Amino acid sequence: MIKIAVIKTGGKQYKVKEKDKLKIEKIKGEKGDPVFFDKVLLAADDKKVEVGAPVLKGKKVEAKIIEQGRDKKVLVVKYKRKTRYKKKYGHRQPFTKVEILKI
Repeated sequence: MIKIAVIKTGGKQYKVKEKDKLKIEKIKGEKGDPVFFDKVLLAADDKKVEVGAPVLKGKKVEAKIIEQGRDKKVLVVKYKRKTRYKKKYGHRQPFTKVEILKI
């Protein structure tokens, strides 16, 4: 029996199954801590599909934090021609890697 859910976290939506590993926006917690996502937009299995308006009440997705880290550096350059103006910025976005345990 395959269980699928659509969860919302960090302003984004993710389609998840049990045992999935995904990289999401940073959330608080240490490696190995349990995490519960209560903003479940859709839950489905082999027999039925439940769609929330906008979320399903009483549904949770349980996950475990695998890793906390920072992505690769993204370089941003501001440039104005004719005035010799040039600025270069770097940004590393923090992320959390989680494994879905139970839907």
